[in-house]
This record gives sequence, structure tokens and C-alpha cells, in this order.
Amino acid sequence: MKKDINPPKVENVAFAIVKDINELNEEVWNVYLVNLKDIALESALVSATGYGEIDGEKKKTTTLRYFLGDVKPQSYVLIEPIMTDVFSLHNEYWLTFYANKELHDKKYIFLAESIKDEHLTNIPLLGKKGILIN
Repeated sequence: MKKDINPPKVENVAFAIVKDINELNEEVWNVYLVNLKDIALESALVSATGYGEIDGEKKKTTTLRYFLGDVKPQSYVLIEPIMTDVFSLHNEYWLTFYANKELHDKKYIFLAESIKDEHLTNIPLLGKKGILIN
């Protein structure tokens, strides 16, 4: 039954929220999927949603789904821009993909108020500063 199901552990795959500069020289934040594996993530799918409280009122963003196709080894993919208005919410990214003919999935959550300049670190492969969860 449920105890007999042993899903494979997802390792060396991360999400990063990165501070970028757009073509208008404005500061923007973008969400990236970072594949640190030596194999491709096949048929990768990401669901993104935000939830929590703002001024004591429960809030939830629309759930957006992104089909990424295959994500090459040692690479990254831009998922979406993220507005600073939702930094006060928990921002959840649920990743599903195939690797070695097995289905993998993992939930990544950027906790409310965790996306701040003082938490920026170097993001592998991107060569930019951001917040990384793996």
C-alpha cells in the first residue's frame, strides 16, 4: 500500500529567485529552475502558487503551470518573473519530471519575507545573486 511506494529522492535540482536587470535597465526578480544534475530532466512541469496572509487576511495567488520540456544537464531555465508584492506570501513551486524512466516530484517553498537582499548568494550556473532552494 502507501508504505510500499518509495518515490525517488530529488537531488541536485534547485529553484532560484534572482535579481536581474531588464532591457530597460530596471531591477526585476525572476524565478529559475536550476538543473545541477549530469542528466536531463525530461518532460519537466512546474506549478507555481503563492499563499499566506496580508494584513490579517488570507490571500492566494492564481496557480500557474509551466511545461518546460526537457531541461539539459548542468543548465537553467527561466520560469517566470515574480512581483515584489508576493514576497510577503509563501511562494511554492512544485516540480515534476522524468529521469532514468522514473517519475520524480518535489515541492520547493520560498517562505514569506525570505526573499530579501540580505539573503542573496551566488547562484551556481547563472553567475548571478539570488535566493536558492534545493
